[in-house]
Amino acid sequence: MKVTIQLFAGLRDIVGGDIVEEFDSDSISVSTLRARLESSHEKLRPYLTGVAIAVNEDYILNDDEQLKDGDSVALIPPISGGEIPHFLVTDAPLETQILRKIVMTPASGALIVFEGVVRDHHDGHSVLRLEYEAYVPMAEKQLRVVAEEIMSDFAAREVYGIAIHHRTGTLEIGETSLIVAVSAAHRGDAFAAALRTVDRVKETVPVWKKEHSPDGKQWQEGVKPRPQSSS
Repeated sequence: MKVTIQLFAGLRDIVGGDIVEEFDSDSISVSTLRARLESSHEKLRPYLTGVAIAVNEDYILNDDEQLKDGDSVALIPPISGGEIPHFLVTDAPLETQILRKIVMTPASGALIVFEGVVRDHHDGHSVLRLEYEAYVPMAEKQLRVVAEEIMSDFAAREVYGIAIHHRTGTLEIGETSLIVAVSAAHRGDAFAAALRTVDRVKETVPVWKKEHSPDGKQWQEGVKPRPQSSS
């Protein structure tokens, strides 16, 4: 079997690109993959104890878990500061459970997680994949502004936390491009705040989509940015 391991951030800089490893068996454990990486990539060895492994865009918590041919494997290095930020724009796969943990509180009676997913059609024609581009520093700042705006709008209601992560780069059909997580005391407030947050992300955050279709590729038309009024 052949395993392609995606690398991100500093790990990619260290190695120079993604890694491809071949094994004689039809499946291997995550621990076997770690051992191979330690023996085959000396420059990577000092960092392996501090990385998480994701398979098919889910974190692996047990190194005994088996990998199969065709699985999508990624090494996830520590995020700056050692904590997962509430507001993030990244080319790494997004993880729903992480945002869920970020916004959950003991007082939360409802938690809504919205996932924006790449679909195979748009305006009556086929879509092969989408390519996302962002003005990253401003986009991350604006995600925070959106959350603060929603928290202010819902100040009279018990909304406890909002987290927003947005993906960039080329995404295939079925991959997640946006996650919004909202926790609140009551489901009605959680649903309303989540819907409003998604709408404001679409209206204000500088992220653009290039659509790849059988007829070529083109940027999708968007909406004029609608920042919050200063009045």
